[in-house]
Amino acid sequence: MTMFKDDRLAGLFQAFARSRAQPPSLVQKIIAGIGAVAVFALALTFSVVLFAVVVSVGAIVWAYLWWTSRKLRKQMRDNPPGGLVIEGEIIREVRTRDGEGS
Repeated sequence: MTMFKDDRLAGLFQAFARSRAQPPSLVQKIIAGIGAVAVFALALTFSVVLFAVVVSVGAIVWAYLWWTSRKLRKQMRDNPPGGLVIEGEIIREVRTRDGEGS
């Protein structure tokens, strides 16, 4: 299988192939370090803001659900479903056919 070569770009690739990479100078290293610290500070700032927004929205949703369900919680405290609840156990009266309770 042959690859298509565009002659217009051949000179560009040869120019890159001829140049040797030089190690970065001290100034380039300092600039790269300052850039890395700046990017890290920016990422940290955005993550703190995002965390604050997520926590705030979560607190608002929790407060809304707690507030809207307060009537239901009061009703369930006053009238427990299925009988008398003692320490998490449900005691239910079972009636036999002749009407006696056990």
